[in-house]
Amino acid sequence: MSDTGGGHRASANAIEDALDALYPGKFECDIVDIYTEYGPFFPINSYPSMYKIMAKYSFLWESFYNFGETDFGLWLNEVLLDTFCFEPFKECLNRPSGSTNKRADMVVSVHPLCQGTPLKILANLDSGGKTCDFSARDTPFVTVVTDLGGAHITWFNKNVDKCFVPSDVLNKKAASRGLKEDQIVQYGLPIRRGFWSKVENTSQSSSKPSGLFEILNRKGEQAVSHLSDRENVRQHLGLETDLSTVLVVGGGDGMGGIVGIAEALATALGNYSDVVSYQMVVVCGSNEEAKQTLSGKEYGAGVKVSVEGYVNNMDEWMKAADALVTKAGPGTIAEASICGLPCMLFAYLPGQEEGNVPYVESNGFGKYSRDPDVIAETVSSWLASPEKMKSMQQAAQTASRPSATLDIADDIAQIAFATRQH
Repeated sequence: MSDTGGGHRASANAIEDALDALYPGKFECDIVDIYTEYGPFFPINSYPSMYKIMAKYSFLWESFYNFGETDFGLWLNEVLLDTFCFEPFKECLNRPSGSTNKRADMVVSVHPLCQGTPLKILANLDSGGKTCDFSARDTPFVTVVTDLGGAHITWFNKNVDKCFVPSDVLNKKAASRGLKEDQIVQYGLPIRRGFWSKVENTSQSSSKPSGLFEILNRKGEQAVSHLSDRENVRQHLGLETDLSTVLVVGGGDGMGGIVGIAEALATALGNYSDVVSYQMVVVCGSNEEAKQTLSGKEYGAGVKVSVEGYVNNMDEWMKAADALVTKAGPGTIAEASICGLPCMLFAYLPGQEEGNVPYVESNGFGKYSRDPDVIAETVSSWLASPEKMKSMQQAAQTASRPSATLDIADDIAQIAFATRQH
């Protein structure tokens, strides 16, 4: 993987946690940012920092993204990686893995730029250096797509053993790139362990044995059993237990104009009455400037505002909320749907996140706008209508896939076990 956005490492960590929950002591996972740790020179070894710059100036990202999907862009990317990264990446894939003295039994990619060259390297290693032909590869290789409503075509390589996709639209895109039906597996997005607690709601429709879900509930609920009730979660977080609660999230890096949105929403909610009727929590991530600005403001009598910086318990904050205002990140949307949260989306990265907007809207649990006043008016209208809130909450839960992480991990485990037996 590469740390271009927090979702790739979060997905890798989620899969590792799921393997540990399902098969304690049976797996060691070696999670590597292959570009940062093994990239031979700038800019290849600086993708995460470059990503942050392009994400801040989205027109740069849009140009880069769209060029990368052209035939020339795909060809150029393949030539550059094969020419300059083959040997460094080969060192990575051939290194002793975990506490062992041999390379990994299996490779899992959770990044769009970690398919083609690594697959050739594995073929080269498996053939003793004789060839890079994909047919020579024996080491299992699977891709877990961590985008939701849209994804770059570099995610999809027809030479993988399995490609795990989270949605119908990406299932179709994988097929359009030449992957066969038996290569494509659709469960959902891998999500953090704190969101596994409601998997029993969907276990009836899964092909997995019931024992898997029993394991999930035993393991996952240990971390969240004290947070199963919304009022208890709010009390645990120091919030008022009886107030309708809006959670505003700017992402880990606080992108998306969170200050203007939070101010507009606080004004709308604060003017609702002369007594506190709502509470709003703003999570600014690493945006210290936004945190200081919002913390220093006075708000209307009708709303109580709490401002947080970076948090590592987002599952608790989501379980405490009634509605979510967020950028259109795939992981956040998937986690919000599990919590039954209506989503007001205010920003997205062109290309990879753009498809998340119609995903939310077509599933009936959210809207999109960049205008702070429209956002404030929309969210306020939701909270003022219990029938609307209930409908959107049900739609969110219908779209949720809380068992996806365990399903993906179990399939990965079975491939690994089958390989070891041979």
